[in-house]
Amino acid sequence: MSKEKTTSRTEKSKREKSPASKGDSQRASGGEMHQIAGGGHPALTTNQGVALSDNQNSLRANPRGPTLLEDFILREKITHFDHERIPERIVHARATGVHGFFELTASLKRYTTAKVLTEVGEKTPVFTRLSTVAGGAGSVDTPRDIRGFAVKFYTKEGNWDIVGNNIPVFFIQDAIKFPDLIHAVKMEPDRGFPQSATAHDTFWDFISLTPESMHTVMWIMSDRTLPRSLRMIEGFGVHSFRLINEAGQSTFVKFHWRPKLGLQSTIWDETVKLCGADQDYHRRDMFEAIAAGHFPEWEFAVQLFTQEQADKFPFDHLDASKLIPEEWVPLKVIGRMVLNRWPDNFFAETEQVAYCPANVVPGIDFSNDPLLQGRLFSYVDTQLSRLGSSNFHQIPINAPKCPFGNQQRDGHMQMAQPAGRVAYEPSTLSENSRREKAIDGFHSTRVNETGEKGRIRAESFADHYSQARQFYLSQTSYEQAHIASAIVFELSKVEHVHIREAIVGHLRHIAEDLAKRVAAGLAFDKMPDAPPVASPVKEMPLSPALQIIGKMKDTLMGRVIGILIADGSEGADIKKFKKAATDAGAAVKIVAPKVGGVKLADGSMLTADGQLAGTPSVLFDAIVVILSGEGAKAVSGESAAIDFVRDAFVHLKAIAADKGGQELLKIANVGQDAGVVAVSDKGAFMAAAKTRQWDREKSVRTLA
Repeated sequence: MSKEKTTSRTEKSKREKSPASKGDSQRASGGEMHQIAGGGHPALTTNQGVALSDNQNSLRANPRGPTLLEDFILREKITHFDHERIPERIVHARATGVHGFFELTASLKRYTTAKVLTEVGEKTPVFTRLSTVAGGAGSVDTPRDIRGFAVKFYTKEGNWDIVGNNIPVFFIQDAIKFPDLIHAVKMEPDRGFPQSATAHDTFWDFISLTPESMHTVMWIMSDRTLPRSLRMIEGFGVHSFRLINEAGQSTFVKFHWRPKLGLQSTIWDETVKLCGADQDYHRRDMFEAIAAGHFPEWEFAVQLFTQEQADKFPFDHLDASKLIPEEWVPLKVIGRMVLNRWPDNFFAETEQVAYCPANVVPGIDFSNDPLLQGRLFSYVDTQLSRLGSSNFHQIPINAPKCPFGNQQRDGHMQMAQPAGRVAYEPSTLSENSRREKAIDGFHSTRVNETGEKGRIRAESFADHYSQARQFYLSQTSYEQAHIASAIVFELSKVEHVHIREAIVGHLRHIAEDLAKRVAAGLAFDKMPDAPPVASPVKEMPLSPALQIIGKMKDTLMGRVIGILIADGSEGADIKKFKKAATDAGAAVKIVAPKVGGVKLADGSMLTADGQLAGTPSVLFDAIVVILSGEGAKAVSGESAAIDFVRDAFVHLKAIAADKGGQELLKIANVGQDAGVVAVSDKGAFMAAAKTRQWDREKSVRTLA
C-alpha cells in the first residue's frame, strides 16, 4: 500500500492549463478531485458563509471510522440536495414496481438472529422497485444507465430494505460527493438537456477529476447498463453490512440477487431504436410477463467474510468503488425472490414507496463505509421532502405488516389515532404503554473506534485503477470492444478537448490497449499523459464472473420471438414455430402489415399482435419471416419491412425465413451466416435464438 497521504493537504500534483479552463488546478492523490487553486477564485463556503477547507471528505471518527453526526457541512450539503425537487425523486425517478415474496432456503442462524434469514421455508412479502438513475419520471426505460434494485422485506420483525443497483460498485467513496456526482450527470442547468444521458461535458468533466470513479465507469460503459429486460439484471447491495448472531459476534456480508433467466443485454444501436419504438419497453415487458404467469425470479445470495479475511484483501471492502471477486469469496445462495403481482395503483405504490438503507431488523447492522454512512441520513431526509410528512411510514406501501408503535405523535398527515394520556417513555401512568426490549430489540455491533478525528480519506481507499483493469481484462473480446466503442461515443459528445484527453489519460492506467482504441476513435494525434497515481496499479486475477456473454444461460425462457407474416403466408409453418418457441419458454408475437390480421394460404384469417409499422424487430430476441411470393413483393415496398429484417441482422439476432422470406432478405441486402436459417431447419433456429451471433458484428459495424 502506498505511503502517500490521500488528501489535498498532503499531496498535490499540477495539471497543465487547457484552453477551456483558466488558472492552475491541483490533483490530490487517492480519492480527491482536482481542486482549483490560485487565480483569485472565491472561497467555497457553507450557506452561512463559512469557508470550507475540505469539500471531498466527510468528518469521521478516524480514517476508517463512522461518519459523525456533528458534520454540519455534510448535513447542510446533503439536506439541500435532498430537497432540490418536489415531489419527484432526485434520482431513480423512473421505475417499475412489483409485489412478490422472498423464501428462505438456507438458514444463516450461525451468523444472525434476523428471523427473515434464519427461518427456512418462511415466505416474506416484498415490494421491489427497479429504476433508472439519471432520468426524470417522464424519461424512457432504456438509456445507458445504472438500474436501481431496491427490495422492501415486510418481515415479522419490521421492514428491512436492501437499496442497491444492478452493478456492485459506485462512482464515489464518500457521501459528501453525491450531490456533485448527480449535479454533473443530470441535465446541464443552463440548457436543460441532455435528459437521462451521461454523454455530455459536465459528467465527464467530473469523472476526469475524480479517479475513484474509473471502476464504475468501466461498468456503465459495458453492456451491463443496456439490459434486455429488468427480469434479466443482477442486483447488489453494494456496501458491506454486518450480521450479528446470538453471541453478539458480527460477520461482514454483501448481498446479491441473481436472475433465474440469466443476464442479457441489448446492443447500443438497438437500444437507441428501442427508445423510439417503445419508451416503456422495460415496464411493459415486466407487466406482460406477470400477466402471462411467467413470474420473474431471482436467487438471493450472500458473500460472508470476517475482519481477518478483509484485512488480507488488497483493497478496502469499506470502499464502495470496490467489489469482492466471487472467486475470492464465493456466493452462498440462501433464498429466492419471486415477483408475482402488479401494483393496483402506480402512484400509491410504486411512486410513494420509500426505501432507506437504515431500515434494518435485529441481527443486521451497518459497516463504516462512508458512502453508506451518508445514505443512512439522506434517504429519510429525502422522503420528508417528497412525501411531505414525517408520517410517510403510515402510507400503506411503506407500513410494516407486523405490529408497530411508539410515542411519536401528531405531525402533518397523521393518519393514526394514538389514544391515552401517555406520549412519552418511561411512564407509570399506563399499564400497556410500549417499552424497549433489552434482549430482543435492535443492538448495534460493539466495535472499538480509535484514532484521530478529521476529514481524511483512508490510505486504503487510494487504489482507483486495479479493479477497473481487472473488470476490463475479464471481459470477452466482444464486450471489450463494446466498452471502447461506448467511451468513444460518449466522449464524442463532449465539447471540450481537454476533458476527452483527461479521460484517455485515466484509461492508460486501466489498459493501454483500451486507451489507444479510444484515442484512435477520437482521432487524437498523440496519446495524452497518464495522471499520477496515489497507489500503484496491481495485476489482479481475471474474474470471468464479471462477464455477461460468458454467463448467459442456454435458454429461451423469458425471450420473445417475432413472426412477420402477410397475406398468403403458410399457416402450418406459423403454428410450428409458435409451438416450438412457446414449448421452449419463449413468448411469440405475430407481426403483420395490418393489426387486423392477414388471410393465410388456406383462406383462414389470423389476427396480428402488432402492426408492422409500429412493431419493429428491436422488440424481439429473434425473428421468423414467413411470406408467400406475393406477400414478399407486397411488403418489400414498405421501409418498415426492410428495417424489420435489416435491423434484426445488424443487431445479431437469429433469423428464420421461408422462400418468400428469403426474397425479402435479398431485397434488404441481408447477408447469410450461421444465424440465418431456413424455416425447415427449426432446430438450428431455436439454438441460434438463445444467444447473439457475435461473430457477425465485425461485418455490420465498426467498433473501437
